[in-house]
Amino acid sequence: MAANTTTPTQLEKDQIFGMAEKEMEYRVEMFNKLTHTCFNKCVEKRYKEAELNMGENSCIDRCVSKYWQVTNLIGQLLGSNRPPM
Repeated sequence: MAANTTTPTQLEKDQIFGMAEKEMEYRVEMFNKLTHTCFNKCVEKRYKEAELNMGENSCIDRCVSKYWQVTNLIGQLLGSNRPPM
């Protein structure tokens, strides 16, 4: 019995590449929004030190965690076509 060894057509390859490209653009945009949001929320406008202090580090950790939780929740809700609770 021969294995199914069909290779994707050029159109299928282009579609796969396009989907991967869109996914990358989405991830870069999400990272940029996350960075911008948490930086503006947690870091003082006038820098006093070269490094983040403990309060800023804590704030950024919580901000990033909440951002990912909300993003995942929204993705799950959109994926399941359910109305929000």
